[in-house]
Amino acid sequence: MNRVLIGIRGEPTPEGMDRILKALRALEGVEEAQATGPAQLQVTYDPQSLTVMDLIRTIREEGFLAGML
Repeated sequence: MNRVLIGIRGEPTPEGMDRILKALRALEGVEEAQATGPAQLQVTYDPQSLTVMDLIRTIREEGFLAGML
């Protein structure tokens, strides 16, 4: 398993952050996704199934810009 910190541009509302976490947790290969700050996430994922770009793409599909920290 790999772990990555992802920053969300701006500060999503609590509802927006919940939406992002729910979308990430629904991905096959994500073991854990949690908020570590108002605009920061930590995701533990299987690199055999997903890439960091897959995670970022999922966040963008929820309407937020994101990048690795």
